[in-house]
Amino acid sequence: MVSTMAVITTKNAKETQKVASLLAGEAPRVETDHALVICLNGELGAGKTTLVQGFCRALGITERITSPTFVLMKIYQLNHRTRSMKHIAQNRSRFKHLAHIDCYRIERPDELPHLGLDEILADPDTIVLIEWANRIKKILPADVITLNLGHGKRPTERTIEIMYGTKR
Repeated sequence: MVSTMAVITTKNAKETQKVASLLAGEAPRVETDHALVICLNGELGAGKTTLVQGFCRALGITERITSPTFVLMKIYQLNHRTRSMKHIAQNRSRFKHLAHIDCYRIERPDELPHLGLDEILADPDTIVLIEWANRIKKILPADVITLNLGHGKRPTERTIEIMYGTKR
């Protein structure tokens, strides 16, 4: 069942990262028996990596976040002692890792090299953020959160459609 939760318009990258921070704060409340999978779709420059950066910062990841276009995946350890958001820290035992995957160069799911993706997707202690997720939707669980990002009316404006229960 597809459920649109919200459509948000941001005026600039800072606001997009703030939305991501709020989503990161809600992540521990989403119940799954596997990894929490968040799919990020949208054309080039729509704000996918900007959103990932805000999400990661909210979880206390301090290293520079870039899209793993050529390495395909980057895994971060979540250090709960550095988390700045009180409501995330209260749920610190839930997630231990964040996997950031970029499928821009992938045309079909079977092109993915052996990354251990099955194990990552099965791990309930992991959050998985996938840019260009529509390219591998056939191999993802059904209960993903999908963020469709788009360009707004102004050059720095972005729209973020948040849906649950779809792999679109």
